[in-house]
Amino acid sequence: MSIGHARLPTNFKYIRYKILLVSFSCRPSNMAAGLNIFLLLIFSYVCSSLGDPKVVCYCDEKGFSRQGQGKFDIAFLEPALQFCTHLVYGYAGIDPYTNKIKPLNEQLDVQQHTFQQITNLKRRFPGLRVLLSVGGDRDNAGPDSDKAATYKTILEAVDKRLTFINSAKEFIQKHHFDGIDLAWEMPKTKPKKIHGGFKQFFISIKHSVVGESIVDDKAEDHKEQFTAFIREFRNALKHDALLLTLSVLPNVNSTVYYDARQLAPHLDFVTLQNFDFYTPERNPKEADYSSPLYEIYGRKFDENGDFQVRYWLSNGFPANKIVYGIQTYGRTWKMTSASGITGVPPLTIDEGPGEAGTYTQEPGLLSYNEICTKIPTPTEVKAGYVGKLRKVNDPTKKAVTDENWNIIDVSKRFGTYAYKEPKNEQDGIWVSFQDPDTAEQIVSYVRARGLGGVAVVDLTLDDFRGLCTANKYPILRASANLRM
Repeated sequence: MSIGHARLPTNFKYIRYKILLVSFSCRPSNMAAGLNIFLLLIFSYVCSSLGDPKVVCYCDEKGFSRQGQGKFDIAFLEPALQFCTHLVYGYAGIDPYTNKIKPLNEQLDVQQHTFQQITNLKRRFPGLRVLLSVGGDRDNAGPDSDKAATYKTILEAVDKRLTFINSAKEFIQKHHFDGIDLAWEMPKTKPKKIHGGFKQFFISIKHSVVGESIVDDKAEDHKEQFTAFIREFRNALKHDALLLTLSVLPNVNSTVYYDARQLAPHLDFVTLQNFDFYTPERNPKEADYSSPLYEIYGRKFDENGDFQVRYWLSNGFPANKIVYGIQTYGRTWKMTSASGITGVPPLTIDEGPGEAGTYTQEPGLLSYNEICTKIPTPTEVKAGYVGKLRKVNDPTKKAVTDENWNIIDVSKRFGTYAYKEPKNEQDGIWVSFQDPDTAEQIVSYVRARGLGGVAVVDLTLDDFRGLCTANKYPILRASANLRM
């Protein structure tokens, strides 16, 4: 049901009971009073619903397969849900032969009943909406040269789109999800090339004027097809009160693929995953902030969260449907003598990604609980122990040091990084990450912009065991302050 351009939430059914309260008499005076009360109830409910901020919690099944202190399970998920309005579980994929949805980890999700355990959590948390996410850069069905091939193929044919839509609807209803999140895999932008001096200056000017080089010859067609796809999907779901959301994956160019104004009526919300602009995979020769909130001088103008938000706002997408994504992990590079000694980004890198973490076992990536245990505590600082990472929060280079040996700055515009200088070319590391402090800064930004909420991506990489502080899920807790 909708009023004007505002889609009423799917739990609007409770207003039926309000109708009974006001329909107590057929006398004209009472009918008029009842109608006024009824309209007031609708108006108040719509306003409160549109203004109620979301905390969208992503949970990647990958965490269930880790070992040791990094292993995640349902018991660790439950303490987080008191802070979440929505839970997005991922990921499902697409069968390239049938064009139907499929579980990417059938043994875990179906045979071990994780889907059922996830959706059963709604019994303990009645207000929680649980969605299944498709894609998420986890479905590598396409050839190595084009991981998005299957996803583009689906868009290009109406019959394939409808086959996928019908299979997805049947799938989420079978497993009792409240809706589907499309973390649709589109071609990625090309990473920044490393140039020196004047050449880099002119390259930056070129990008700001004419944009990026072409990564998809059919981009305009795919943009129109995706809009049609979303419209068709909404039509299929609307009679069953199922949610439809979009996750804009890192380094997917929204200006190329998403017609914000046309998508707005059909999506419940969109999550902008404003991180991984810089990664050791995309940028093996240079380390830099992976998730800056604002544009940084000398970098690509669109590789920051504020640019992404402004694109969607300026192109007609409602602010209260925009959710800002916050990462719970860091990207790491190996520091050597070529990287200098200051740690100030950008850094020259000649040995690629940092070593894999103890829990995540993935080169170039550390979960927040792997990062925070490498940063010295105040007690360790006072004892003169300097064998851990040095955390830096100062994007302006106006260094102010606190009593815990951390460099601080109130603006926190670009994110947080930490580093350890190499000794004899060994053990050097540089990591860009978000922590509770930067999450708080993003919360302030979301409030100021009047956005719809924040998304924590993902719970399995936050400090869910409370290894660093007495509180579990420190990044989620900081993000959930949006609702206070």
